[in-house]
Amino acid sequence: MLSEVLLVSAPGKVILHGEHAVVHGKIALSVALNLRTFLRLQPHSNGKVGLNLPNIGIRRAWDVAKLQMLDTSFLKQGDVTALTPEQVEKLKEVAGFPEDCADHEHLAVLSFLYLYLSICQSQRWTEESLELINKWAFQGERVIHGNPSGVDNAVSTWGGALRYQQGKISSLKRPPALKILLTNTKVPRSTKALVAGVRSRLLKFPEIVAPLLTSIDAISLECERVLGEMAAAPAPEHYLVLEELIDMNQHHLNALGVGHASLDRLCQVTMAHGLHSKLTGAGGGGCGITLLRPDLERPEVEAMKQALTSCGFDCWETSIGAPGVSVHTAASLDAPVQQALDGL
Repeated sequence: MLSEVLLVSAPGKVILHGEHAVVHGKIALSVALNLRTFLRLQPHSNGKVGLNLPNIGIRRAWDVAKLQMLDTSFLKQGDVTALTPEQVEKLKEVAGFPEDCADHEHLAVLSFLYLYLSICQSQRWTEESLELINKWAFQGERVIHGNPSGVDNAVSTWGGALRYQQGKISSLKRPPALKILLTNTKVPRSTKALVAGVRSRLLKFPEIVAPLLTSIDAISLECERVLGEMAAAPAPEHYLVLEELIDMNQHHLNALGVGHASLDRLCQVTMAHGLHSKLTGAGGGGCGITLLRPDLERPEVEAMKQALTSCGFDCWETSIGAPGVSVHTAASLDAPVQQALDGL
């Protein structure tokens, strides 16, 4: 039973290299960002459990007594198992949602209900607890994305930087705290359609596309090697190599057909300021990352951010290699975070 306010956070993530190639058995490098999602668990005496997700406009509440009376035999007990379509449909009945609801807002509520009805909460983040958090987070991903790779939940649970290949995930030791600019082009896209497009292009032009995927794999390996060297003794030459890798990967992704005019514009704007960018994730819009060298002056960064904002994009300065899921005291939170939580 929760007797006091519990504050928990987990980092966001980006893929440095390996987008789309990872679907075809190649390596992907994913890193945790110092842009965190905060969760506040607060006890109430009104007999209800509430869910408030202000960023996507969700506020729901359920009577705890009614939830406890539900027949939840359709949920697997014990070990975490794969969520079935039948279980998703049952969750929709519990939530009172129509059968055809598939938008992220409805799926976020279903994910919460599934986890709430299935888990006993724990406040101790032992290695065993982290394993459990990761497994349940993966099940939440299944509700929303259907067939996720497992990278997102893993990097948000453990933080740092991860290498992923054919279902095997391993941590990169002591990744350097590179500063990056994360830019949201605000262009919506379908990951499923983009992945299917790459597969179609591979089938149509195998002798052209297969070498591209192999080259992206080599870029990921070279980036991993450079990051390993930087952990011991970072040098200006390392940043030059990382910038070259970013440019090459972006050109390869364009050749795969997952670029977009908005991402081209992002690369052009940052290149005009002497910086290098690439898409991160599925492409076709969405987000891009820009490497911020340590020798940059503050006015240069601000000028670039202003130029990107003028394009209608949103930007956040952050760094990679953030810690994973964490428990916080209220006093340890930055003022903006505390103000946002207080406003819920």
